[in-house]
Amino acid sequence: MNTLHTIAQVRAAVSRARQEGKRIGMVPTMGNLHAGHIALVEKALQRTDYVVVSIFVNPMQFGPGEDLDSYPRTLAEDQKKLLDVGAHLVFAPTASEMYPEGMEGHTRVSVPVVSEGLCGGSRPGHFEGVATVVSKLLNIVGPDVAVFGQKDYQQLAVIRKMAHDLCLPVQIMGHPTIRAEDGLALSSRNGYLSAEQRAIAPILQRTLQQIAAEVQGGRNDYAQIITEASQRLSDAGMRPDYLDLRNAENLAPVSDDTAELVVLAAAYLGTTRLIDNLEFSRS
Repeated sequence: MNTLHTIAQVRAAVSRARQEGKRIGMVPTMGNLHAGHIALVEKALQRTDYVVVSIFVNPMQFGPGEDLDSYPRTLAEDQKKLLDVGAHLVFAPTASEMYPEGMEGHTRVSVPVVSEGLCGGSRPGHFEGVATVVSKLLNIVGPDVAVFGQKDYQQLAVIRKMAHDLCLPVQIMGHPTIRAEDGLALSSRNGYLSAEQRAIAPILQRTLQQIAAEVQGGRNDYAQIITEASQRLSDAGMRPDYLDLRNAENLAPVSDDTAELVVLAAAYLGTTRLIDNLEFSRS
């Protein structure tokens, strides 16, 4: 497994793989890899012959006061995990490699509608940064398949629409959220939690499960369901950022005619922002 740091090196390596008749897979990450990331790599390995994993903490998607400087950077440990799973190439660029003229004045990719509200509402500019860097990475590597986790549900929707609208020749694949035994969605930010907070954190997923059960049981007073669930999160010691029911197919507001739903949430536990979601059918 090679680790390369420049765009030119990566393009040359991928070109050689293509000349050998290999299908190219890609898993974009910000590093600090856990079992959820490894599951994405395994899925890419199942569907392609040569898998590139990018590790880049993208400054464009962090807002003022967010954890850009403190975000864990663990390249050596990540390399070992990727070697063990069988990845072929790690692309670990610097910010200056990705943004050689800086971010001010850099072309940006904006994906309307699907990026609005939810995480897009509480993190202005976040999805513009995500869409921009992912479009750059896909254009650098040119994969046949790119795999993303469904824990970042809105992000996956943004990337799918971006790839479709810009006619990018890549199949965007989602992978179900990988969870700890107690139901907490695995996240690089879980390491910020204290032991006491870690014990509370699974309440987020249990709250989403309760919302789904109530809707499946026939309740349609959606605003009241959300209000009650938000209060339960607050009572548990969390500070809800958002909690919402949406159409699972397009993230439009839910109605009584919506058959496939998703409930999405973000909540602070101390200073750590947790996100999660749960897809379910009405019946």
